[in-house]
Amino acid sequence: MKRIVHVCLGASGRLVGELRHDRQGARENAAFAYAQEWLAATDRFAIDPALPLVPGFQFHRRTGDGSLFHNAIADTEPDGWGRKVIVRDHAKRREAARTGGAATPPVLSELDFLLAVDDVSRLGALRLRDEHGDFQASADAGRHRAPPLIELRHLISASRAVEASTETAEDLAYLRGKGTSLGGLRPKCSVIDDDGRLSIGKFPSIADERAVTKGEVLALHLARKAGITTAEARLVDSDGVPVALIRRFDRGSDGERIPYVSAATMLGVDRGDQTQHTYTEIVDALRVHGAEAQRDIEELWRRIAFSIRIANVDDHLHNHGFLYAGDGHWQLSPAFDLNPFPERERELKTWISEEAGPAASIDALMTAAPYFRVSAPLAKRILREVEEAVIAWRSVGAALGMTAAELDQFAEAFATAG
Repeated sequence: MKRIVHVCLGASGRLVGELRHDRQGARENAAFAYAQEWLAATDRFAIDPALPLVPGFQFHRRTGDGSLFHNAIADTEPDGWGRKVIVRDHAKRREAARTGGAATPPVLSELDFLLAVDDVSRLGALRLRDEHGDFQASADAGRHRAPPLIELRHLISASRAVEASTETAEDLAYLRGKGTSLGGLRPKCSVIDDDGRLSIGKFPSIADERAVTKGEVLALHLARKAGITTAEARLVDSDGVPVALIRRFDRGSDGERIPYVSAATMLGVDRGDQTQHTYTEIVDALRVHGAEAQRDIEELWRRIAFSIRIANVDDHLHNHGFLYAGDGHWQLSPAFDLNPFPERERELKTWISEEAGPAASIDALMTAAPYFRVSAPLAKRILREVEEAVIAWRSVGAALGMTAAELDQFAEAFATAG
């Protein structure tokens, strides 16, 4: 089976190129080619550093359990939670077809997963249009793919059923397409907030032993207090369930779609790549592709200091990103997925440098400061500002509505780091 999907950009659906998908039994491969009109445009840009602006199909070599697609396209795939919903829904559809005597739907391909993400909420500005001219995935008749906040109760109920493996076909049909591309297996959905803006609703898991959603909002508020540009975050109560509502930063106030790539894409790191990577590599990428490189490099140094201080040790390359700034340049996206982990060892997923190794320590960060071109006086000022913000974690948490018992659950994460 061969398919050609058009890769488009922004609200206008401007053609960027073609994605070719071939499937022969269990074997799949994919290739991308820029459209001639895109290559001829004065405002063209490479949607992925690994996809230079040249004519002809460019192939992607899959690594381990990585994506079939080039990284910029793979960034828009459903995350672990979204894939779980899609797989469960497909299994129920196959079972219903067998018992009803209908033709059994074919086994899902990687393209099926890619196209299952709702067009309205697909990450960044890339959009996928099928052979019939329809952007994928289009909402089923009468259904919201990104529902309003009033539907949070229904979203939480259906998500908990999936976690408990008690979901119905109706639960899965409701959740299908409402997932995100921002990573992780925790239950979450795209929603429209009270201002009509696209946001992500993150729900507590039935396996949580602490107030995880509240902890994430607390971390984002502290980060902003520490001078870090962050995604806007607040807590919303739905019948006593605290939902972290994170506004999407890849959408303008008018709904404009802003191109986005993960740090993994910027560095050319496939999801299946087990090689250890470092923040100094991100520094190198900023010096090549950055719109305001040194400003963002100093911001990155500040973010590392903050992560060390709050034990945010799930700082892998898909938890950092870049927004397109024009003229072929990119800038750091607002910080997101900042979480205090009181139960984990203080080791960073992304090392500060090869010399520093995984140690989440201020000493290691200071040693790397010259590579970031962060002077000693500036480093001391940044560390002081981070410390002044983080030391207020209990009062900021209390202002968010966290109880003393909930705050105590995070005490170890906010203990002074080395």
